[in-house]
Amino acid sequence: MHERQQVRHRYAGHWAAWPPVTGAAVMATGILSVGLSLTGFEVVSVVALCLATALWVLLAFGFSAVILEDRRRWESIADTPPALTAVAATTVLGVRFELLGLTPVAVSLLVIAVLVWPVMLIAVLRHMTRRAPGAVFLICVATQGLAVLCAVLAPEVGDWLARVALCLFLLGLVLYVDALARFDVRQVLTGAGDQWIAGGALAISALTGSKLLASGVWSGGAATTLRVATLVLVALDLAWYAVLLCGEVARPRLGYDVRRWATVFPLGMTAVASLSVSAATGVGWLEGVGRVLLWIAVAAWLPVAYGFARSLVGRAQDRSSPAAGDGRPLRVRRRR
Repeated sequence: MHERQQVRHRYAGHWAAWPPVTGAAVMATGILSVGLSLTGFEVVSVVALCLATALWVLLAFGFSAVILEDRRRWESIADTPPALTAVAATTVLGVRFELLGLTPVAVSLLVIAVLVWPVMLIAVLRHMTRRAPGAVFLICVATQGLAVLCAVLAPEVGDWLARVALCLFLLGLVLYVDALARFDVRQVLTGAGDQWIAGGALAISALTGSKLLASGVWSGGAATTLRVATLVLVALDLAWYAVLLCGEVARPRLGYDVRRWATVFPLGMTAVASLSVSAATGVGWLEGVGRVLLWIAVAAWLPVAYGFARSLVGRAQDRSSPAAGDGRPLRVRRRR
């Protein structure tokens, strides 16, 4: 029994060395899987889904280990915006599984996200600060992630779920305004990668609007209002995309940082939102934009995944060192 507790403690310490924003790796890989499926690259899409699911499972086990074995660590991260990547990642996977027709899996992931979301969101909102980094927009992303999954599942579950999705969609927009008021705009030039969530939050909001339109629950003036709102959101997202890209060109930040997953996710989400909004509104040129942006996102995923893999190798080497057995959290080797 004592040896088993030691193993759990070592695993908790091993996982705790990764910041919560690591969940953005699942979000990024999962949304690329969605985009690749929408553009007909099903085999590559399924491979990406398998990678995202495997990482989600590992992080979920680690998440549980920290709660059980290191409550102090849990309390120190549960009230920070990056913790909401757990909710967002779960909903992204749910959307992809629903596209595969695996509704029971998608519903199960929705239930998990619904149980975790209010607890984390309330904790994060209670500890919000001014001049926040881009991760602050995760309060919107997590909420819109729930809305998207509800809207996608509505045809299978019932129209009532579409109405729940609409409420979450509106709440997500309110939370976006709150996050924008707190965002330190200097992050456009100095951020380590998560500044891109400022645009990604609008992208997932536009995706939600497109899925609500596609649900067929609304008609007449309500449908027209929803269509206009969706198009405005995707336009604002593309504007953010241009601003953030200019920031990267003006101040290149080429070294690997785990927060770069929070760059890949908005790139992929903007592509998927463009594709979905095009299908829902009939604006044809958005499909071409979405296809181009998807391959930009894939190109960005490759070096970030390489840096992540190198970090994993470094952690494995640290675990094999004598210090790995003393129960202390392991250091993450940073490569600049």
